[in-house]
Amino acid sequence: MATVIDGKQVAASVIEAIKASSDAFKKETGDKIGLAVVIVGEDPASHAYVTSKGKMAKECGFNSIQHTLPEDTTQQDLLSLVATLNNDASIHGILVQLPLPKHFDSDAIIQSILPQKDVDGLHIVNAGKLATGDLETGLISCTPAGSMLLVRRIHGDDLSGLNALVIGRSNLFGKPMAQLLLNANATVTMAHSRSRDLPALARQADILVAAVGRPEMVKADWVKDGATVIDVGINRVPAPEKGEGKNKLVGDVAFAECEPKAGAITPVPGGVGPMTIAMLMANTVITAYRCAGKVAPKF
Repeated sequence: MATVIDGKQVAASVIEAIKASSDAFKKETGDKIGLAVVIVGEDPASHAYVTSKGKMAKECGFNSIQHTLPEDTTQQDLLSLVATLNNDASIHGILVQLPLPKHFDSDAIIQSILPQKDVDGLHIVNAGKLATGDLETGLISCTPAGSMLLVRRIHGDDLSGLNALVIGRSNLFGKPMAQLLLNANATVTMAHSRSRDLPALARQADILVAAVGRPEMVKADWVKDGATVIDVGINRVPAPEKGEGKNKLVGDVAFAECEPKAGAITPVPGGVGPMTIAMLMANTVITAYRCAGKVAPKF
């Protein structure tokens, strides 16, 4: 049976390191690390995410500020708020919760955040730094960063000689994940909806990362014996066994059938998910240290 990678446990160890770095920052500078989160509209899932981010930021000893804006906020009003936060020296990280209401040009909003305060790692400057192998001055998107940390827990920092397959080519996850694996010396293949014979590609992978949003798409006969399987999917599917109208969360990997073949595998929930918020907090610490002219800690 595979090692089931406990994302909650790994995330907790990262958070402990973040708390220590946050305390050290306050002692050395006299200031708290500042994180501003902006949410527009009434989307319940977004509000749940923002609440959990704010709670974690406070737990880490940050000065956590939330701006909650009404649904009918204009593009210009939101840009003005971001500009104010950009110019606020007490705010080290800025996060605009996505998705924004439909009338916004979301990309323009994200690109208006200063790259050095872009704790989500979505600015084109940060994407470009990652693409060129600059992991020292850019910020890495949180879910790929967290997934990579889980890979490192199994394989160490150097992935030389290992084949990695990333299923999914999104700007949010697939592309940055492939860059991180490549940077660690893995031989990387990117697969997507147009790829021919996906199962055959998967069977060659020592590290298989699934991020396509299709429930339990990856089957046992896709998985190479002993492979590390990182499941980034979060899909809500009917669960009649729990009662009428009930749902459950599953990943992009058919966990029950893949676990016996894999060497290590992340569950859903409890795998990659907890890592995302942990890496958001890590990015916020990194921005604060850089802003203060200090060497940023590594997580």
